[in-house]
Amino acid sequence: MAVEGMAGLAKGLAVLEAFGEGAPRLAISDASRATGLSRATARRCLNTLAELGYVTFDGKFFAPTPRVLRIGATYTESAALPQLAQPHLAAIRDATDESASIAVRHDDESLFVARSEGTRLIDNGIRVGARLPLYASATGQILLGALDAAELADYLAAAPFPARTPGTPTTAAAVEDRVLAVLAAGMAINSEELEIGLLSIAVPVKDPAGHLVAAISVSASSSRITVDELRDRVAPVMQRHAAALGRQL
Repeated sequence: MAVEGMAGLAKGLAVLEAFGEGAPRLAISDASRATGLSRATARRCLNTLAELGYVTFDGKFFAPTPRVLRIGATYTESAALPQLAQPHLAAIRDATDESASIAVRHDDESLFVARSEGTRLIDNGIRVGARLPLYASATGQILLGALDAAELADYLAAAPFPARTPGTPTTAAAVEDRVLAVLAAGMAINSEELEIGLLSIAVPVKDPAGHLVAAISVSASSSRITVDELRDRVAPVMQRHAAALGRQL
C-alpha cells in the first residue's frame, strides 16, 4: 500500500510539473503525452489535483491555481541559498540599477530560486521558478562549468541544441567552446544568444570547499548597456557578492 501511495504521488507531481510557460492549460491528452502516463492515470491525477485545489477544470482544460505557489514557497522560504542570497541580490540591484537573480542547475536547465527586481524592468521572463536552457543562458553556461569531462560529454551528446536566436550556440563544439571560455574568464556574458536585444552576465557562486553551487546573473537591454559595461562596471560588484555569499554557505 505504501509503495502504491508513493507511486501515485510521483505521478501526480509529474502531471503538476507538466504545466509551464508553454503549457498554461492542459487537456487530459496533453497531460498524458507530456508525462508518458496513460490517459486514465492522467485523468485520475488531474481530478485529484482539482479536488485538492491545485488546479481548476473548465470542462475541457485544467489550469493551475495560486495554491501551487505554496509548493515553491516551501523551498524559497526554508532553503539556505535563497535566504542568504537575497540581501546580496538587493545590493547588486542597488549598485547597478539592474535586476539580479540567482540560479541553480536542475537537470538540463537553470532554475531561478531568488531575484531582486530593479527599477528598469525588462520582460525577459525571469522570475523565481523560471527555467532557462543551460546552453543558451549565461547562468547555464556558468553551471555547465561544474560538470566533469564525462558529465559534460553526456550533456553535449544531446546536440544539436535548438536555436533561440541567430547567436545561440547550437552544436556540441560551440557549447563546449563557450563553457571553456567561461571557465577561463570566470564569468559568462551572453550577447543576444537567448533573446534578441538582451544582454546577460553571470558569475559563479562557490562554497568554501570550492564547489560551484549556483550562478548570479544580471540582465539588461542592449539598448542601454554594452558588453564592456557589463564586464567592467557590473561584473566586479557581482563577483564581490558572489564571493561573500559563497563564504556564508
